[in-house]
Amino acid sequence: MNTAVDTKKVTMAFLALCATSILVAMPEQAMAGTGGTAFEDVWIWLKENIEGTLGRIICGAIVVVGIVAGIARQSLISFAIGIGGGMGLYNTPTIIESIVSAMIEHADKASTLVMTLNNGL
Repeated sequence: MNTAVDTKKVTMAFLALCATSILVAMPEQAMAGTGGTAFEDVWIWLKENIEGTLGRIICGAIVVVGIVAGIARQSLISFAIGIGGGMGLYNTPTIIESIVSAMIEHADKASTLVMTLNNGL
């Protein structure tokens, strides 16, 4: 009987800790920054290399390694991983830019709702 009470206390303490952590970590308003162009030249250089000739050579090498590994292991999985790795590398800049520059269409209305829910009024 004593262990059941202790388990309940531990469970309640854990739930209280989780709820507190969520409330503390919940931001007032989440907005992506638009400033900070210090590393823009590096990003442009990296994007041009990945999507340019160097990136295509690396993607081709990944696919060739996948083909060789597939032949060595007698499996198409290695070939599929090589194809996926090459496609992933080539499309990485587009994916990163899509994620980082994602905008909510009705952010002004959403921020009002979040503020309303945040203070309870």
